[in-house]
Amino acid sequence: MSKIKVGIVSYLNARPLIYGLRLEPIASRIDLVEDNPAQLAEMLKNNQIDLGLIPVAAIPELKESYLSGDYCIGTEGEAASVCLFSEVPLQQIEKVYLDYQSRTSVELLKWIMNEYWGIQPEMIFAQDEDYRKEIKGTTAGLVIGDRAFEQRKLSTFFYDLGAEWKKITGQPFVFAVWISNKKLPEDFIRLFNQSNAIGLEHIDEIVASHSFDLYDLKKYYTLHMNYSLDETKKKAMKYFLSLLELSTAPAS
Repeated sequence: MSKIKVGIVSYLNARPLIYGLRLEPIASRIDLVEDNPAQLAEMLKNNQIDLGLIPVAAIPELKESYLSGDYCIGTEGEAASVCLFSEVPLQQIEKVYLDYQSRTSVELLKWIMNEYWGIQPEMIFAQDEDYRKEIKGTTAGLVIGDRAFEQRKLSTFFYDLGAEWKKITGQPFVFAVWISNKKLPEDFIRLFNQSNAIGLEHIDEIVASHSFDLYDLKKYYTLHMNYSLDETKKKAMKYFLSLLELSTAPAS
């Protein structure tokens, strides 16, 4: 059987899930492709990969989508690496740059700004990394992933989207899930789940293997990130997707 192409996120938050995928018995059955979340969604849409850890917000854009596995990139509250950064308080923000590497976080931020914060700044979709230089004065920026830890050292204010969602809804949040564009064999999914679980049993080893002085990775993996796609998270994910559907529905 040909190898299954698996798209993995090139962020530190995915390392616990990736750990076991590099080991046998699954390593010889897959080809790993690494990129940012938004690009992985495009690859899955274009059949360049078979299975990917993709943004939840991208799921409705797929012709076919199958939830493949029991793991995700989620949080029960503060996510730490998904934040809106600014030099001024919320009510003084006039422009917001939206992270080009993100999909779910962009939609989540738009919803929070509209429904909870009550602000309507001009929104600019960033094209590359240069946008972070524009986070100054009354211009804010959404930054996700490892770069968010760098930005925490630079910006006066930061607003954690996971914490804000929890505050508003009382629910956990799911940023990305394993989605395939075709039905995969049950024996593969079972093995894939087992491989994902291995990394969660080796957090200390994963932390030790990554030199990172911007944040406590043990704290990040065990306090901020939550990888189990349980029924509560599935319910929260379904609720978020229903909000997206409402926001994109044409006005009657």
